Amino acid sequence: MKIGIIGAGYIGSALAVRLTSLGHSVAIANSRGPETLQDVAQKTGATPVTAQEAAHHGEIIVVTIPLKNIPDLPSDLFAGVSAEIPVIDTSNYYPLLRDGHLPELETGDLTESEWVQQHLGRPVVKVFNNIYAEHLEKSGKPAGAPGRIALPVAGDDAAAKQKVMALVNELGFDAVDDGSLHESWRQQPGTPVYGTDFPAAELRQQLDQLGTVRTDAQREQFAANHAVQEREMIKQFQAPAAK
Repeated sequence: MKIGIIGAGYIGSALAVRLTSLGHSVAIANSRGPETLQDVAQKTGATPVTAQEAAHHGEIIVVTIPLKNIPDLPSDLFAGVSAEIPVIDTSNYYPLLRDGHLPELETGDLTESEWVQQHLGRPVVKVFNNIYAEHLEKSGKPAGAPGRIALPVAGDDAAAKQKVMALVNELGFDAVDDGSLHESWRQQPGTPVYGTDFPAAELRQQLDQLGTVRTDAQREQFAANHAVQEREMIKQFQAPAAK
């Protein structure tokens, strides 16, 4: 397939490496322009392009940029792109580490990907947000292999979700349906399935235990869990700078 990736950070680069290794044609973009992506191109085999070119390149488009930068994407980014082309969103909300506080995401009424969907003006499918980039690049296994990691996939468009789930399986992971985009809170930071690399049966069990409607108690608990995770990440980033 032809696949466009908007975002050349950890997840975008990991996906580019794996997808090119599988024989897909990958176009990758960042916010600074294709001339700044030569190292990424050499590492991944992807072709550096502009964001608009990436959006028009593929049969699947991946948007994998910091959440706070979503509103800065061109308003006409998907102009002329067929509505049948799935758009994957990998975003996570990091208010302490990176994004600052976004009031629309503080109430719990919107999931992260519903917020992204509103800004993009396109239906999105949420996946690849709960796995570490290194594991995404290196831990894929053949179907049926012991220890195969499962990834939750959420979205409202059934056809788009099926295409994305097929890609997840091709990358070496079991795709588990996480319901609608409004239910994608179950795979966000602070939840039991975030960064845990569960196999399919355990992932399904965890999702079932969470239910489909997020309670106030769950929202508060997961936000607290996430704050702890963020503070640990901040310490890790600060530690090398202090040496």
